Amino acid sequence: MRSTALLFLLSGTLILSAADTANSQKNFVDDFEKHWKSARQLAVAVAEAMPAESYGFKPTPEEMSFGEQMVHITESVFGYCAFSNFAEAKSPYKKPAQIEKETTVKNLGEAFHYCSGIIKGMPEGGLEKAHGQAPRQFNTREVLFGLLVHMSHHRGQAEVYLRLKGITPPPYKW
Repeated sequence: MRSTALLFLLSGTLILSAADTANSQKNFVDDFEKHWKSARQLAVAVAEAMPAESYGFKPTPEEMSFGEQMVHITESVFGYCAFSNFAEAKSPYKKPAQIEKETTVKNLGEAFHYCSGIIKGMPEGGLEKAHGQAPRQFNTREVLFGLLVHMSHHRGQAEVYLRLKGITPPPYKW
């Protein structure tokens, strides 16, 4: 009788733990998606704010041009999200031979949508899936945080480029 009660208690604990994990992942995905949508709107607005003739602008010779910054953001969003995918897929993005505004803005928006689809389609327990090889191994949650930080860093650089050209960057909207 005692072992049956213990087994029942342990089973209940495991079921509750699995439910907590599923709820935790859903909460994370919902929160991330809310911020990801804001990040997409701002990144695309920054890309649209620079005139096409200034996409080659570099503040210093060592810096990427504004257009290269936008392509780098696009490439990294596709790359991080493909890596965080559960098959560790290769990015579907093909870097353009020539950077021009219209295609760059379109590709940037598509990168964010691609990533949203991967995040929304994440299987249960997907946030804890390990990616990479030791000693550089990360779970999906860490990859997504890394993506957000990396993208924000380069978008922030692009906002400085706008100011150097006398353009007020679009405002951040929460």
